[in-house]
Amino acid sequence: MAEQTSNKSAVKWRESRSTAELIYKCFISLVLLCGAVVLMIPLLWMISTSLKSLDELYEPGFNLWVEHIKWDNYSIALSAFPFWLYLKNTLLTTLIPIVGTVLSSSLIAFGFARVQAPGAGILFMVVLATMMIPEHVTMIPTFILFRQLGWIDSLYPLIVPAFFGSAFFIFLFRQFYMRLPMNMDDAARIDGCNTFQIWHKIFLPLSQPAIATVAIFVFMGKWNDFFSPLIYINSDRWKTLALGLRSFQGQYTTEVNLLMAASLVVILPCIVLFFFAQRYFIEGITFTGSKE
Repeated sequence: MAEQTSNKSAVKWRESRSTAELIYKCFISLVLLCGAVVLMIPLLWMISTSLKSLDELYEPGFNLWVEHIKWDNYSIALSAFPFWLYLKNTLLTTLIPIVGTVLSSSLIAFGFARVQAPGAGILFMVVLATMMIPEHVTMIPTFILFRQLGWIDSLYPLIVPAFFGSAFFIFLFRQFYMRLPMNMDDAARIDGCNTFQIWHKIFLPLSQPAIATVAIFVFMGKWNDFFSPLIYINSDRWKTLALGLRSFQGQYTTEVNLLMAASLVVILPCIVLFFFAQRYFIEGITFTGSKE
């Protein structure tokens, strides 16, 4: 009798615990949902504003609902400035640096992770220490260097530095390579591969999560970069979308609907990329975050 009572008490305790856990999960989900809705309000306002007319836009009050959708706001906004020229420049300064950053950072990280050399650890710490140097400290010397090379008012200052590696991405790739077993190197050398072939034929194809993470980071940074093009680019021929959007803002200060339409088109690739690649992004961060 006592045993049955004990079993019933245990069952009730487990049921009450399951109910408490369910309530807690529902509460957390509700809080996260409310937070997501609050964070989505600026984007929803941008979409709503881009589809409104000026008369509807300046009506008093805050209203996300659009009564008369004006799709032609997008065509007017994109035809108001050389969008396709700026898009081409932005793609060049985004896609090429992605390739350069992945190749250079992964190669350097492979050397730190797999090549045994005196002082490699100290050199790696020096590379990591460069992340503590603010970009504004090196801005003037870098500008003088590019000016002496004759690269001002061109896309070279926005592309070429990517082929010399980045300390943060070198760290990510190194952490990824440190997780891979050492016997892979030995097996590859038995098959006749040299050090470069081991990186190119074995490690680089296995680095898809890390490559996806680096590609997303570089894409977000380069696509939205405004400061660097502002420094190095003077003519309309080489302007990127970020600079073009700033010029557009100066010309259409009162037509906010057109400005929001152009802004939405500019940020749309970043939203779409992260939406489809978030799994690889989270996997890469998780897998490169620790050695064990």
